[in-house]
Amino acid sequence: MKRKSFIYSDLSKKQLEKLKEFYIQKKVESMSHQQLKQYVLEIISHQINDTIDKEEEVEAWTEISDFFGEKFEQIILEIQTKYIDDQNVLATELDSKQHRIELLEKNNLDQEKKDMWDD
Repeated sequence: MKRKSFIYSDLSKKQLEKLKEFYIQKKVESMSHQQLKQYVLEIISHQINDTIDKEEEVEAWTEISDFFGEKFEQIILEIQTKYIDDQNVLATELDSKQHRIELLEKNNLDQEKKDMWDD
């Protein structure tokens, strides 16, 4: 006889929570030290590098600041000094992007004017 295939909605909210807790516990217990380190590296990297909006960027900034503590300002100064040219590159890229946007908008306006006369 074929075994019934369960889906998450077959469980109550509490049962699903308990299943998840049990899975997490067993998953962590089954991982080697190296696997745990690699997994944590991936998670932290995702949390810090893949921020989407300002709120997430602030959360990442706070976490970094808390981690480095009193050394945080010195680290920032060292990074700013070491990568000073990157600010100029970023400003140039932003200016170039803004220029392209303005050209596209102008082109669209010109196209709309031409379309109006074609009618």
